[in-house]
Amino acid sequence: MISALAHIGARVLSSLRGWGRAAAFFLELLLAIPPALRRLGLIVTQVHAIGNRSLLIILASGMAVGFVLALQMYYALVTYGAAESLGLVVNLSLVRELGPVVTALLFAGRAGTSLTAEIGLMKAGEQIAALELMALDPRQRILAPRFLAGVISMPLLAALFSAVGILGAWLVAVGLIGIDPGNFWSIQQSGVDVWRDVGNGVVKSFVFGIICSAVALYQGYETEATPEGVAYATTRTVVISSLAVLGMDFILTALMFTTPR
Repeated sequence: MISALAHIGARVLSSLRGWGRAAAFFLELLLAIPPALRRLGLIVTQVHAIGNRSLLIILASGMAVGFVLALQMYYALVTYGAAESLGLVVNLSLVRELGPVVTALLFAGRAGTSLTAEIGLMKAGEQIAALELMALDPRQRILAPRFLAGVISMPLLAALFSAVGILGAWLVAVGLIGIDPGNFWSIQQSGVDVWRDVGNGVVKSFVFGIICSAVALYQGYETEATPEGVAYATTRTVVISSLAVLGMDFILTALMFTTPR
């Protein structure tokens, strides 16, 4: 009994130490942002590496989600004689939920693992230690530009995902199902609020960008400097980022959309 309690206590203390290291790392990362802003070239390079190279999977996924969402929503709405609301339902589903959330999950799987592996390999190759020996802060030189690039890229990618998804839904609704194109767009103009719907979706994607980027960088920076450690860190990045995004999505949705218009 005593040994079991000691084991549980050791696990709890280990978890608390891990959370403390993560909080200290995030604080140091935020403090490194102002000096990193003086190196805009590094940030632009990382935006290209993180955002532009994730563009193909984001656009392809957005188009596929738009296709499927239009079909599924049509079959559900036509039963109640509300097929004319298809454009509004698809738009709200994408800009409020699917756009930010699916983009964040794809970002964690593609860009997040890339960041973790890159930082982990730098640590394994002692490049980070070399910067510290030269009195250069790796947080300002390496981590902060990548963090800012991830935070900048996520809302842009989520907006593109939603836009392409709506376009895909329009192709299916008008070209395949036969819904009037004017009605498809007009009901969106009257039913979608820029600040409440689109604006809250942008806020969600911004928060998800902070979560995914910070988790990826922390896992890469704290990983063991071995090939096995880097591989394990990339797996943790996807799992932790995905769970954190889904949990935060519930919290943000409860805060944003529970009050009446």
